[in-house]
Amino acid sequence: MPASMNTRRLEGGFKMKIFTSARQFLSGTKNDSKSKPPYLLSIRSSTTLIILTVSLAIFTDIFYYALIVPVIPFSLTVQVGIAEDQVQSWTSILIACYSVALFIGSPAAGIYADHTSSRRWPLLLGLVALAASTLLLCFGNSIGLLVVGRILQGLSAAIVWSVGCALLVDTMKSNVGVAMGYVSVAMSVGLLIAPVIGGSVYAAAGYYAVYYIAFGVVVLDVLLRLVMIEKKVARQWIEEDESSSPSEAGTGRVDIEAGTSPTTTTSREGYQNSVKASEIHNPTEPSPTDYNQLQQGNNEEKRIETASMTNHDSAAHSEGISMWCAAKSLLKSTRLFAALYCLVVESGLMMGFDATLALFVQRTFQWNSTAAGIMFLAIFVPGFISPLVGWLADKYGARWLCVFGFCLLIPLLVCLRFVTENSIGHKVLLCVLLAISGIALAFANVPLMAEITYVIEAKDAEKPGIFGEKGVYGLGYGLFNMAFSLGGVIGPLWAGYLVESAGWGTLTWSFAVWAASGAVVSFFWLGDKDKKTGETNTSQQREATS
Repeated sequence: MPASMNTRRLEGGFKMKIFTSARQFLSGTKNDSKSKPPYLLSIRSSTTLIILTVSLAIFTDIFYYALIVPVIPFSLTVQVGIAEDQVQSWTSILIACYSVALFIGSPAAGIYADHTSSRRWPLLLGLVALAASTLLLCFGNSIGLLVVGRILQGLSAAIVWSVGCALLVDTMKSNVGVAMGYVSVAMSVGLLIAPVIGGSVYAAAGYYAVYYIAFGVVVLDVLLRLVMIEKKVARQWIEEDESSSPSEAGTGRVDIEAGTSPTTTTSREGYQNSVKASEIHNPTEPSPTDYNQLQQGNNEEKRIETASMTNHDSAAHSEGISMWCAAKSLLKSTRLFAALYCLVVESGLMMGFDATLALFVQRTFQWNSTAAGIMFLAIFVPGFISPLVGWLADKYGARWLCVFGFCLLIPLLVCLRFVTENSIGHKVLLCVLLAISGIALAFANVPLMAEITYVIEAKDAEKPGIFGEKGVYGLGYGLFNMAFSLGGVIGPLWAGYLVESAGWGTLTWSFAVWAASGAVVSFFWLGDKDKKTGETNTSQQREATS
């Protein structure tokens, strides 16, 4: 009997050890003071791996989204049995379902990201929704299952974009534009290769083979998300990287291991120095002055500790309402709403082409799904200039880059109406116009992604501490996702129904007018703050006085 009890205890201890190790591996948090650091901690928490993980997560979402864009028009009739005259309508509806779910899920994901101890858990949760959507879209044989699959895919995207962008801001600090450039590259690569792979694989091997590729990409994404450890979690064992920005090593950071603030440490060091000075003055017997200094040092230390405890209690008491105060302050920004409107325009134009371009080239040039997928190369290859555009945004701000991007789009969109015939000249014209449009979209998109962070930093600089200790980057990029998804709802529905009712030419000039509105809003209300010098533009001054 005792032997069996010991065996059970050993088994229980072994299982508990496995559970504890697995929990530490998944979260990266320290269980107790004796916990060993996770394996390869410096590599798993490196800036390079975090950027790679977030970029791959965004790539997976976009890849999966774009993989079936050229396939949907052809698979709806074969897999689901939709009539030929309803294919364009259902294609636009399925793309819009993704955007509706992204719109609804983004603010919740952003708020959760700002108030959770780790941004890693939400990323893992997003994988569950992504896996479920993959299964539904792969094996669903009714339009209802396809709609549910696209909704789950949108919810996964809401988590990935809100949490992933906030994690990149945490990691990159002052180089936000460059970080968003990498995100845009990941998005461009996904949009670049997914339609080509989806169209060619569908034509060569059928519907299910397309999703086998999607499952492979998801598996790789799972591995990286499990391996990555956030920098703030890694600081439990290692100090901040030498490449950290000065703001990270500022006076407000708390020593995690010692549990003391720099202010307290400085006070104690000053007290110790005063005691040492008194000992040098009279090593045998302290004078009354020394006793006074000793008493003052003790009183000062108690005062600081009491103030620290009071601040901690006050922070805990106000935690419930601080989220709403921070959100309210952020939503008062005219500059933020200008950026969100421009994001609606940019995403609407891009996703509007997603919903119509494949079917347009099929009807105009009699191309199959492979050729339709290759056509997307022209518009997304220029996206590789995104890190350069992000660097320019960090240096000069978002305003003029966005104005340039939208103004360049206007004549290109108008000229697309001249592509009407099945000839070499018209095919070349379409490719050239789409390629230059890709450059224009990069200049419009990347600065807008970074502008969310610029707005938050500007308001925090105006009123330090207004957003609390954890900040509102998750909420900011949740709003970014809402704007992006709203454009994803408007653009495909606008494009799909306008093409069917009024034709391709009407769609292109109406999109040009929409792009012009983005240029006007960018010029008057976006920021052109030089982050390196701290100069403030006129739009920021108007907002501060309003």
